[in-house]
Amino acid sequence: MHSYTCRCILKESPVKTKPTLISHHLCPYVQRAVIVLTEKGVDHERVYIDLADKRAWFTQISPLGRVPVLTVGRDVLFESQVIAEYLEEVTEGSLHPADALAKARHRSWIEFGSETLKAIGTFYRANAAEFETARAALADRFNRIGGEISGPYFSGAEFRMIDGVWGTIFRYLDVFDTIEDFRLHEPNGPVAEWRSAVMARPSVMNAAPGDYSRRLRQFLLARNSHISTLIRDRATGKRTAVTRVSS
Repeated sequence: MHSYTCRCILKESPVKTKPTLISHHLCPYVQRAVIVLTEKGVDHERVYIDLADKRAWFTQISPLGRVPVLTVGRDVLFESQVIAEYLEEVTEGSLHPADALAKARHRSWIEFGSETLKAIGTFYRANAAEFETARAALADRFNRIGGEISGPYFSGAEFRMIDGVWGTIFRYLDVFDTIEDFRLHEPNGPVAEWRSAVMARPSVMNAAPGDYSRRLRQFLLARNSHISTLIRDRATGKRTAVTRVSS
């Protein structure tokens, strides 16, 4: 278990009881919560745990056995979007649009982001025979949201909660790009421009530990998947063919 105290916010925290975020080094849902905590100026402590070796104290406070978990005094919150919306309600300013319909639209595409994370899991677990189908399905998700982007962020000049959610998705792509060009989105299209803007945001940049990329590559290498083979072959100088269906 590792502890980390956020010191990036110097102004007084709007949440009077310093919360603790129970975290995992690779979890994108933890990163969602960290981004909102940072954007909202909430001083907090992060405690990183090993989900493969869950301790009794963790299972007692996490009914679903997942991270993130936010403790605020004696109270416990779980699930990233619940945590994000709590922080949205108890702090000044908003990471959602003011208009009710626009806010609902953002929340819809946040849910689409959650489903995209599931598609990422399918992608990195796929064997060679399954790989192209999984790659195409993931690419289709980026293509689908591309038409919704206003730029530079999702809905214009202001960074919103949805941008942070997709920042956790783009972080996977940053590592995938070091393995192979999987053509998951157009290199100069709206998704690429949005990705660039989001990943340059300090709250997004600092949402994951400094050794995130190394940890993710180790995680991928252990999947016994097509991605694993690509990583091993790249390390040894081999070239693995990636079969693709012409579009």
